[in-house]
Amino acid sequence: MVHNENNDAYSIKTINLAKSFRKKKHKGIFGFLKKGNQKEKLEKEVTVALDHVNLRIRTGELFGLLGPNGAGKTTLVKCLSTILIPDEGTAIINGFDIRKQTTLVRASLGMVIGGERTLYWKLTARDNLMYFASLYKMPRKRIKKRVDELLEAMNLLDRADERLEDYSTGMRQKVAIARALLHDPPVLLLDEPTLGLDPTFSRQIRNQIRELSKKEGKTVLLATHYMEEADELCDRIAIVNEGKIIAVGTSDELKAMVKETELVEVICYNPPQNAEEYLRTLCPDVEIVTVVRGEKEKGTPSRIKLIGGNAEKRIGTVVDALRKKNSQITSLNISVPTLEDVFIKLTGAKLTEGDGRGRDQ
Repeated sequence: MVHNENNDAYSIKTINLAKSFRKKKHKGIFGFLKKGNQKEKLEKEVTVALDHVNLRIRTGELFGLLGPNGAGKTTLVKCLSTILIPDEGTAIINGFDIRKQTTLVRASLGMVIGGERTLYWKLTARDNLMYFASLYKMPRKRIKKRVDELLEAMNLLDRADERLEDYSTGMRQKVAIARALLHDPPVLLLDEPTLGLDPTFSRQIRNQIRELSKKEGKTVLLATHYMEEADELCDRIAIVNEGKIIAVGTSDELKAMVKETELVEVICYNPPQNAEEYLRTLCPDVEIVTVVRGEKEKGTPSRIKLIGGNAEKRIGTVVDALRKKNSQITSLNISVPTLEDVFIKLTGAKLTEGDGRGRDQ
């Protein structure tokens, strides 16, 4: 007997979703002065933000999009929320097509963007939520009760009547999450919700996200470039790079991709500047060498990781080579694979490249 797929099992489905952006660049600022009034030809650069993405996210699932800034995470979130129109393909949100049923899609969604300024800072938290609730055309009797419920859930009830300009970044982010939950949507799109927050508030926001999925049964799509965040929270994770989904699975399933290879970590001070190239030359059978540099002045050592090949057998060669370069080795570990190790193996790039503060495409 042929089993028909139950479409209700998926709250988010993308079908060959594609989006590109064009940038126009002039060849010099005085090009318009050229003789003959010749118009300067414009060079067009095309950036592929989404490359025919296909995803299925189950109802009630906390699903992570993990990738570096510029990988396409924000573009995907904006297409799903109908802020952007895809060039090709479509998506189904809560049973509604993002192209044909825009109003119903938006009614099904709550959206939070890290570092956003779409709240009104001159208003109080309560006034902000009351205002946005009115935009959702919620019944007046229901609005006050719902606002108080959310302020209490976010531990903001005692400061609800203070202006947002007096709030910390983390407190404002809590208000943004409360705003997204006002109309009790079944699907939440969270784009870097802990961006720029200190560790304490990041932990609080993560706890709120976990409760929304586990206790309230909401489908949550979490876009992040923090591998610890994805590892800690998500039921399944999609690794995104250059607009493509390159792997999907649970954290353990993804880590299993590198478990068959050996991972050796050298903790040291003063590694050579060209440590990665230097060690690759010495150990050609090792797939990847990565270096996370510390600061000796602050007592933070550098970490050198060798992945693949006979990394463990090569450790003596590595130690001798580093000592010759005046590196001070403090310890050696056979380390546990991380999601970043998976990302490096699949793409050859570091997930943590860049300062981690830029916005994604």
